[in-house]
Amino acid sequence: MVDLWAYHNKVRMDFSKPATPTDNAHIESFNGSLRDECLNLHWFETLAESKREIEAWRRDYNEGRPHMALGGIAPSEYALQARNCRDTMEKSAVGK
Repeated sequence: MVDLWAYHNKVRMDFSKPATPTDNAHIESFNGSLRDECLNLHWFETLAESKREIEAWRRDYNEGRPHMALGGIAPSEYALQARNCRDTMEKSAVGK
């Protein structure tokens, strides 16, 4: 089904070769963090509990924890800095 959609939309499918985690290092790193920091620490008794815990981890991962790619700051702080920078640039452009 996906192959047919890709063909009709001129999308080239490209998959990682089995046993080559370096083909997709970002995802492999994320999967390792998820497993080490969340899945291996909890014994989920219900689906609802697993959803709660994984969502809490995801929010922290995406919003609260520092990321090397962002200069060691949290994404929420990076977004705030970007907004402040944009606002400053817009104000100085209006003043000219």
